Amino acid sequence: MASKNWVLDPAHSEIHFKIRHLVISTITGSFRVFNGTMTTPQHDDFANAAFDLKIDVYSIDTNNEQRDEHLKSADFFEADTYPDILFKSSDFKHIEGDKHELTGALTIKGITKNITLEVLFGGEAKDGFGVNRAGFEITGVINRNDFNIHAADVTEAGGLVLGEEIKLYANIQFTNEVE
Repeated sequence: MASKNWVLDPAHSEIHFKIRHLVISTITGSFRVFNGTMTTPQHDDFANAAFDLKIDVYSIDTNNEQRDEHLKSADFFEADTYPDILFKSSDFKHIEGDKHELTGALTIKGITKNITLEVLFGGEAKDGFGVNRAGFEITGVINRNDFNIHAADVTEAGGLVLGEEIKLYANIQFTNEVE
């Protein structure tokens, strides 16, 4: 059976994260540069779709340049050694209604772990230029320690600097040219 190939549209997509700071507030950040593909079987739904995503670690943006540079350093992401975050799906299954579950391998700092994300399928539409579009809202949680993302974890006063959980949020839109 033939398949459809989709390309992530970065102009209509975004990737964000949230992490607790000093356990009293939350820091929100995003990655500004990323790309990806989706392959779907040639039928009317997205069952068994395969997702591939590549995120540029250097594009991290927490609205604070000094913090962003620190996050790129060896204390956290080691961007000079590991410039990309990769995700490759292994399963995409329908749960109910527009809810789906996306499972795959997430690689950060050369460490690969299987994760499962919640997906809300936003739908499929053709734009004014005849391009098919499909939208997905993706959420999940990972533990930063699973990927060796940490600097000193305790303040001088003994309090935790960063929470262990990183909440992931992505609104992704893919395009597919009409044949």
